[in-house]
Amino acid sequence: MGYDVEKSDEEWREQLSPEEYAVLRQAGTERAFTGEYTDTETEGVYSCKACGAELFRSETKFHSGCGWPSFYQSMPDTVIEREDRSHGMVRTEVLCKRCGSHLGHVFPDGYGTPTGDRYCINSVSMTLQPTAE
Repeated sequence: MGYDVEKSDEEWREQLSPEEYAVLRQAGTERAFTGEYTDTETEGVYSCKACGAELFRSETKFHSGCGWPSFYQSMPDTVIEREDRSHGMVRTEVLCKRCGSHLGHVFPDGYGTPTGDRYCINSVSMTLQPTAE
């Protein structure tokens, strides 16, 4: 699949820290409860760390207790969801539509949210742009 932002592996490695590269480009994950945005309540927009595409609004963030930032929906037409059969389970992987970077997974267990979904997203894959006060 072609993306609007495409770079060589070498270019991604130069741009991203080793942890960012492992998550965004190799579909890794950060340890639970260690991410910068797990408990953040700052209002703003969360963007892809690799390409800057806006992905999630703080209004859709909720505390799920899973150890990663959780959102009940992405911004329209910003992510790709695809089946992930790694690690002996079936999940739905979430990728940035603009650059194809791995963000996390979405689960249908966002109980009490308007959509019923829980986008479980790695903090290291995003940058928060706070709303100007």
